[in-house]
Amino acid sequence: MLAFITIRFLDILDIILVAILLYQVYRLIKGTVAFNIVIGMFSLYLLWLVVRALNMELLGSIMGQFIGVGVIALIVVFHPEIRKFLLFIGTNYTINRVLSLDKLFGTTKNKVIDHQQIDTIVDACVSMAKTKTGALIVIAGNSELKDQIITGEKLNAKISSALIRTIFFKNTPLHDGAVIIKGNKISAAGCILPVTQKDLDKALGLRHRAAVGITEITDAICLIVSEERGSISFAKGGEIKRRISKEVLTTLLEENFHSNNS
Repeated sequence: MLAFITIRFLDILDIILVAILLYQVYRLIKGTVAFNIVIGMFSLYLLWLVVRALNMELLGSIMGQFIGVGVIALIVVFHPEIRKFLLFIGTNYTINRVLSLDKLFGTTKNKVIDHQQIDTIVDACVSMAKTKTGALIVIAGNSELKDQIITGEKLNAKISSALIRTIFFKNTPLHDGAVIIKGNKISAAGCILPVTQKDLDKALGLRHRAAVGITEITDAICLIVSEERGSISFAKGGEIKRRISKEVLTTLLEENFHSNNS
């Protein structure tokens, strides 16, 4: 008599959680060199299983040594991705709110930019796009961005379209770096950002790669004005929207800073 397999609710939950975890890992390594390494290691593991099945002792023992130190090798090879994943968890405000970590550690949310300041930032981007002035503007979320701020010149200035355009004017010393807006102030200018390792469109320059890089590891939003094409791009969560209009840019900023912080 056949015994029926019993499936508990916890079994279903287990499968769902593993699927979510694998999907998040896939998102982190998609388009990077790490993805090819995973494929290579998986192929090596399958080969090892075949070698063991065929009782090829010498080759099997050699490959077994590599498999035995696989966990250490994974940590060494994938340390940037592991760090990125842990940063994603640590900077995710939804998780912090559910676990009440903000209350536990006494952290508070940054002041939110208002409608007038959003219009000011949009006006600066549109003006620089018309003159093909390259710009990189980071707007902090719940991440403090302290590591990036210390690489630039601290300003702590009021958000001003004229000031932003002056910073990114070609002859100024700070035009090559990023402006970081935290709370309702321009916190710093000329900041250095981490560059993504993703395989992006070859037409995208260093500013776009830096924008994707900073939004991969933090909850910040990044605005990019292309010096070559005079177009505006919007980056969030490691993804980038290119050649957006003034109206779309305004809508994106309003959605992110007023629906999430109301």
